[in-house]
Amino acid sequence: MRDFQRQGRSALITTQGAVATSHPLAAKTGVQILEQGGNAMDAAIATAILLGLCEPQSTGLGGDLFAMVSYEGQKDIIGLNASGRAPKALDPAALRAAGHRSIPLDNINAVTVPGAVDGFCRLHQDHGTLPLEDILAPSIFYAEHGIPVAPRVAFDWDEARDTLRGRARDMYMWNDQPPQIGALFTAKGQAEVLRRIAREGRAGFYEGEVAEDLVNSLRALGGSHSLEDFAATACDYVTPISTRYRDHDLIELPPNGQGATALLLANILSQFDLGAMDPFGAARAHIEAEATKLAYDARNRFISDPDHLTRLDHMLSDQTAQALAGLIDPTRAMADPHQASGAVHKDTVYLSVVDKNRMAVSMIYSIFHSFGSGYASDKFGILFQNRGAGFSLQEGHPNEAMGGKRPLHTIIPAFLRYPDQSLMPFGVMGGAYQATGHARLITNIIDYGMDIQTAIDGARSFADQGKLQLERGYSPHVADDLRKLGHELIDPYRAIGGAQAIKIDASSGLLIAGSDPRKDGLALGY
Repeated sequence: MRDFQRQGRSALITTQGAVATSHPLAAKTGVQILEQGGNAMDAAIATAILLGLCEPQSTGLGGDLFAMVSYEGQKDIIGLNASGRAPKALDPAALRAAGHRSIPLDNINAVTVPGAVDGFCRLHQDHGTLPLEDILAPSIFYAEHGIPVAPRVAFDWDEARDTLRGRARDMYMWNDQPPQIGALFTAKGQAEVLRRIAREGRAGFYEGEVAEDLVNSLRALGGSHSLEDFAATACDYVTPISTRYRDHDLIELPPNGQGATALLLANILSQFDLGAMDPFGAARAHIEAEATKLAYDARNRFISDPDHLTRLDHMLSDQTAQALAGLIDPTRAMADPHQASGAVHKDTVYLSVVDKNRMAVSMIYSIFHSFGSGYASDKFGILFQNRGAGFSLQEGHPNEAMGGKRPLHTIIPAFLRYPDQSLMPFGVMGGAYQATGHARLITNIIDYGMDIQTAIDGARSFADQGKLQLERGYSPHVADDLRKLGHELIDPYRAIGGAQAIKIDASSGLLIAGSDPRKDGLALGY
């Protein structure tokens, strides 16, 4: 039980259905879809697409999607990869010749073909129940009439003001200034796009006038994208991958997402007695930081488009986790994980939905960095993601940029299955942090016995690019101890990540849900 004298809130406990997401109007919309007789997939699609208007800096129709679906009574979880591919004409040699060692975030070559709309349409076709027109109606209404800018959204919008350029700046700024809290954001062009998707399905986006707007806008900016690239976009059902963590099953999607990184990180952490450490002390933060460095180094070496992946078994093996754990010094921070592990290795929205029949959806939907590439289509104002920046330009690397190829993705939905067969769809937003966030959330629950909301609320740290980000929820003496261990600490400008989760409790049948206070949202049910 949480300490009611400390800041925080209780987990949602309900019976019929629940939606946990990062914006209250989106959560409310999802619950309304459930109350209207829609299932968890209908509610997830309605919620996700509305989040593209509630949080345009984080996601939108120009982005990508990953999803996992569970049906009551079926142990196997269904996975969907709706991440887009690089245009077929992308030329990595030309990028190298231009002096690039990686694809810049704001380079038009970082724009991959959006896969989310194809994913939504496929999920609706295979798993939805309500007409698509009903599911998209709330988003069309808000796009036409406006949605108030929430506090965290206004914060992010202001931080990313210099990202927006050209047509995107015209559409997403007010007199060249970011909107203030409570300003009404409208997107009439997107309302029209959604009407076409409601009528025509995926063809309303990947063919005809909308596709022409997207392609013409990209080519005018110097892109190599074609109508054929858009028409050929297709999502794939994939088989989830998993590991055992202290009698629980952590279930993730396979690459090109970084779910394997979360599994490797959990396997490394399982070699340590975390439960004996202070959950918000220096020892736990240090071990997690060192394990993160090693797991992310493996990610950067191996994860790629699944058609080019060769070392997944190595990443998931117990022997690899044990060997990497052996490199961790409890008394000193590691300077160079890439060198240390050589011998061993020869911005996003997330939502959970569960319905009355205990269908559960774990879904994540993103345009990558805040406002993606910073570019938008001329007519309809669709923001373009910059997922291509996840490619490597190292010749021969498994993740080398190439036409028609999917890049490394950071976004990962997940499930946790308990020993009593309780099931929890969950996810953690925050770009690269997500794999560490998955490990932090499940260890908070499993090793420290925290309830879902408390596990989400707790202070976070993240080892990234040679430094350790430490949220202000840690005490000053913990920061001092981490410095003594050799960590260079930074106070992150923004809170680290955001999370949502819904547990289907096997013993009581109740739904227990939480949503991250680092965002504007909450968990709602009925």
